[in-house]
Amino acid sequence: MEYAPKGTVNLHGSLLPQYRGAAPINWAVINGEHETGVTTFQLQQDIDTGSILLQDRFPIADTDTAGDVHDRMKMIGARLLVKTIDGLAAGTLAGTPQQNPTSLRHAPKIFTETCRIDWNKSTAEIYNLIRGLSPFPAAYTELDGKVLKIFRSEKEIGFAGTNPEPARGSYDTDGKTWMRFTTPDGYIRVTELQLEGKKKMSIGDFLRGYRF
Repeated sequence: MEYAPKGTVNLHGSLLPQYRGAAPINWAVINGEHETGVTTFQLQQDIDTGSILLQDRFPIADTDTAGDVHDRMKMIGARLLVKTIDGLAAGTLAGTPQQNPTSLRHAPKIFTETCRIDWNKSTAEIYNLIRGLSPFPAAYTELDGKVLKIFRSEKEIGFAGTNPEPARGSYDTDGKTWMRFTTPDGYIRVTELQLEGKKKMSIGDFLRGYRF
């Protein structure tokens, strides 16, 4: 069996060594990162640890979902991979061994329990979880005993004019245009959702057809 003379190259959706693992895009958004990127590297036995060839970085907006980042990344990654192959073919590109920083963030596989919203966490943490799991597999909670997936939301910090503070995870709505869930320091306003057994829809469409 003949091996590739210049080794095997992989494209990873993060700025290695940060976010090694199966879900780098999701975890970067879940953790509230403001920047990510793509890395081409030479494969070694341990996952995502090979020598770095090239990297390209780009910002993550506060409103970006994992899907938004993915779509931007695939274009940037494609260009970087072509540049990497050209450099290897020309003999002008050499790998740089990865260094492990003191603070190393990982990107493990996403499980169902990862997606369950913990309403005891801060508004920012929940907001980032929703962004980081949208459009798939989606963060979820329960509404009247049914699974409610939330794809997009807005942050609302503080309890202006509310005394006492509402219970965490409780919801209120005007029944027409908005619905929000309570967090320890504010609210999550749902803007796009999917109730178990129904299709994905905007909050306005949902409220027009749902009977609480």
